[in-house]
Amino acid sequence: MIKKEMIAMLLAGGQGSRLGVLTSKVAKPAVAFGGKYRIIDFPLSNCINSGIDTVGVLTQYQPLRLNSHIGIGIPWDLDRNIGGVTVLPPYEKSLGSEWYTGTANAIYQNLEYMESYNPDYVLILSGDHIYKMDYEVMLEFHKSKNAEVTIAVMPVPIEEASRFGIMIADEKRRIVEFEEKPKQPRSNLASMGIYIFNWNTLKEALIAMAKQPALDFGKHVIPYCHAKKAPLYAYEFNGYWKDVGTLNSYWQANMELIDIVPEFNLYEEYWKIYTKSEIQPPQYIAGESIIEKCIIGEGSDIYGQVYNSVIGCGVTIGEGTVVRDSIIMNQTHIGQDCEINKAIIAENVIVGNAVRMGTGEERENDTAPHIYNNGIVTIGEKSVIPDNINIGKNSVVSGVTGADDYQNSTLESGRTLIKAGEQL
Repeated sequence: MIKKEMIAMLLAGGQGSRLGVLTSKVAKPAVAFGGKYRIIDFPLSNCINSGIDTVGVLTQYQPLRLNSHIGIGIPWDLDRNIGGVTVLPPYEKSLGSEWYTGTANAIYQNLEYMESYNPDYVLILSGDHIYKMDYEVMLEFHKSKNAEVTIAVMPVPIEEASRFGIMIADEKRRIVEFEEKPKQPRSNLASMGIYIFNWNTLKEALIAMAKQPALDFGKHVIPYCHAKKAPLYAYEFNGYWKDVGTLNSYWQANMELIDIVPEFNLYEEYWKIYTKSEIQPPQYIAGESIIEKCIIGEGSDIYGQVYNSVIGCGVTIGEGTVVRDSIIMNQTHIGQDCEINKAIIAENVIVGNAVRMGTGEERENDTAPHIYNNGIVTIGEKSVIPDNINIGKNSVVSGVTGADDYQNSTLESGRTLIKAGEQL
């Protein structure tokens, strides 16, 4: 049997429904971020930078792009004969097949994979957060405390604490109590969904709680370990960490990358973020174009003006077009004389000429105001917007649209245009 000190299990099966049409065809961890990356690049890069060379990636929802992006793990130096990266979708068993029904259920269904490495420790990660973290330092903390479970926590504003699992720890950082999304939080130490378990502790808890519906770490596994008086410790992390689970947090996290002194720095030599890079020609920036405070991906052709925006790879922005405060993802083509304000435009979109986005007064979205808000225009993957269309704030378009789909060539603020066969 191969022996590994610590292996990582990366939960990457989430739908990410709060990202709306951005995740209608792709799993949230595979959504583009920061011009050339995908969200899952960050935890994968953290693993290899922390010396962890065995990673199981648990996929479920719309896994095609995620699987092809990860491949055999070459960009992260995870193409190993022993260990490396392994994609772990749900599979058919002799007693029938079963979807992953919760975070811990997904891990439980892969006990055999973990057993094959006979690890001392198992690191549980989420595939949809943006951060840099040395898991080796967390492991040293875990060992120094003789912990059986260590939970990474970070301080959050107390008014936001009710959104998280909250840990109450003593002066030695031992967790004495925890509450899952408490109405009246008594602490501001929020769980980051990053756990180190002793392998035997994890295995025992998963087997004991296996019959629980939608088996979850926060609701079932951690309470089980706590009830058994296993030593649980809180490892405080004070670096940059962002859950990009909503359109507004996703937009903000991208915009923070282009601050003069970015809070989250993609350019650090000692902690690189690795990704699968397509073979792209260099950028082309036309003589008449203007670019201010932007990230521009490889293979992009810029003929217009771009301000304070994140532009992916292989994007074309036509002459006379002005883009402000926007995220334009890979292989999208924007025509001439357009005006794009505070928009998130997904991959492989075609925007015609003289299209205006983010115009007019702000109104609440008519179908999903909890998703489409903060004045952002959202355009789903492979959508087509015809020439001479005006699209208002808090509006969403997904699918191949024609001029007949717009009343007076306009989609008013707060309106939703999802073509048949597309998902909201």
